[in-house]
Amino acid sequence: MGKYFGTDGFRGEANVNLTADHAYKVGRFLGWYYSCLNAGKNDETKIVIGKDTRRSSYMFEYALAAGITASGANAYLLHVTTTPSVAYVTRTDEFDCGVMISASHNPYYDNGIKLLNGHGEKMEESVIDLVEAYLDGQLEVFGAKYEEIPFAKKEKIGRTVDYIAGRNRYIGYLISLGMYSFKGVKVGLDCANGASWNIAKSVFDALGAKTYVINNEPDGVNINEDAGSTHIENLQKFVLDNELDVGFAYDGDADRCLCVDEKGQVVSGDHILYVLGNYMKEKGQLDNNTVVTTVMSNFGLYKAFDDCGIDYAKTKVGDKYVYEYMVKNNCRLGGEQSGHIIVSQYATTGDGILTSLKIMEVMMKKKKKLSELCEGLTIFPQVLKNVRVHSKPEAQNDPAVKAAVEEVAQKLGETGRILVRESGTEPVIRVMVEAPTKEECQEHVDFVVDVICRQGHARV
Repeated sequence: MGKYFGTDGFRGEANVNLTADHAYKVGRFLGWYYSCLNAGKNDETKIVIGKDTRRSSYMFEYALAAGITASGANAYLLHVTTTPSVAYVTRTDEFDCGVMISASHNPYYDNGIKLLNGHGEKMEESVIDLVEAYLDGQLEVFGAKYEEIPFAKKEKIGRTVDYIAGRNRYIGYLISLGMYSFKGVKVGLDCANGASWNIAKSVFDALGAKTYVINNEPDGVNINEDAGSTHIENLQKFVLDNELDVGFAYDGDADRCLCVDEKGQVVSGDHILYVLGNYMKEKGQLDNNTVVTTVMSNFGLYKAFDDCGIDYAKTKVGDKYVYEYMVKNNCRLGGEQSGHIIVSQYATTGDGILTSLKIMEVMMKKKKKLSELCEGLTIFPQVLKNVRVHSKPEAQNDPAVKAAVEEVAQKLGETGRILVRESGTEPVIRVMVEAPTKEECQEHVDFVVDVICRQGHARV
């Protein structure tokens, strides 16, 4: 990770540590860099931009567009849309790159800039490094050093293009993936007052579902507020109160999805991987017989995969790393416990609405309720505690801390696991234990956290 860009883009509080000036400069670099790459090809340089419903997203959209056009590229505006739709349009309409303005599940006052390459994948680190170098005034590329990059002049200045048609084509793409009619199925959707608010219902309605929606009235400051996948309890109540067959909850930019079954029970990303993994294996579509997970997936998922004869891989936390592993090893299914699910046959990123459609496909094909599809997976109790520390590496590498972690691991044996890792975005060490009982989890977590604190690593 760099100075500005973490595992999921450049994120921070709007106009505090992520400003309109940052966005303008990111746009300036992208427009100039891709125009240089296209020099002599007689092709216009095209960059597509999407945004979620945060108040500050308008500011960042216009700042990015100003920077892009000032550098000689054209900015195509999708307006309010989802992260996976930007990835889809970037890939299918041959854009040089794509930009999504969103802080995902964060509160409204945060925002972020996510960059996608021309294949609709997370931007390569080599290009991210150049963006950061430009932001710091230390750009060196194409064999030269630049204190500042040149502006486009005269007819070379770029333009903005309203490209809402791209978002509509993405909606059509999702509808085309519906293999079965959803007629007669009562589906609940929680749109988190975010980017899915004007997309998800259209897709489910078109496929015949009786669609019930909550949190689809964004006002710029209510995105994720007591809504969406980070507040799944609201959808649980909604499903039970309305006697729905299934519910789906998205986050602010709709790249993740959690589900609620007909009994009001939460169906996590691990459950989704289990259901889709088994389904794809039955259909002969699970290439290499492998599902790609992160180290945060539940111990119970791996036990269930063992029972099903499905192999699995573990990556660092972040759908970026999941997708990288999938591409490198030719895997079709991967994801995170948090609901980022990637089905590489259809998408290059996590896609919450697509995930919903694939779960519906399994339900319709097998004629089973979601609770029945999840049978066979037992989620182990988990306790996670975050400890703010002075130095993440020093806390992680302290011999006493390492000894405490090893002691817990030996006590758990094959009945559970302990994971101690650094946060990718905060000065935090995360201590997580899974065990047969919640009490055991808490005891082991408290033991390790106490050692971290006694060693003087914790920030008061």
